[in-house]
Amino acid sequence: MSDKPSVLFVCVHNAGRSQMAAGWLRHLAGDTVEVRSAGSAPAETVNPAAVQAMREVGVDITDQTPKLLEYATAESSDVIVTMGCGDACPVFPGKRYEDWKLDDPAGRGVDSVRPIRDEIRTRVEKLLAELNSAT
Repeated sequence: MSDKPSVLFVCVHNAGRSQMAAGWLRHLAGDTVEVRSAGSAPAETVNPAAVQAMREVGVDITDQTPKLLEYATAESSDVIVTMGCGDACPVFPGKRYEDWKLDDPAGRGVDSVRPIRDEIRTRVEKLLAELNSAT
C-alpha cells in the first residue's frame, strides 16, 4: 500500500451500504485514507433513509452521488470491500478483498436502517485499525 491507502466500497446501487461505509470511513479517518465507493448498477440518488440515519450520528452524505464501478477505480484501490455486488466486482491479484454480508437498506425506513448503519461503523472501525497498523 502507498502512504495513503485507498479503500473502495462496492454494492449494487451505491445508494445505501457502500455510501454509509464511505461516509463512516471519511468521518473516522479524515484525510489519512482515500475513500471511494461505486456500484455495479448505480441508483439515481442516495437512499434517503441512509442519509437520515447517517445525519443522526453527525455524518453528512447528502453531497454524495451513486457512481458506476469502473475497472480503473477497482484496479487502483488497495482494499476492495464488496457488499452484495455479486459477479460484477472485478478481481485483481494482490488486492485485499473483504465481503461484508449486510442487509440491504433499499426500501426500508430509517428504523430498519439504523442497525445496518451501526454494523457498518463497527466494521469500518476494524478496517481502519487494520490499515493504521499496516502503515
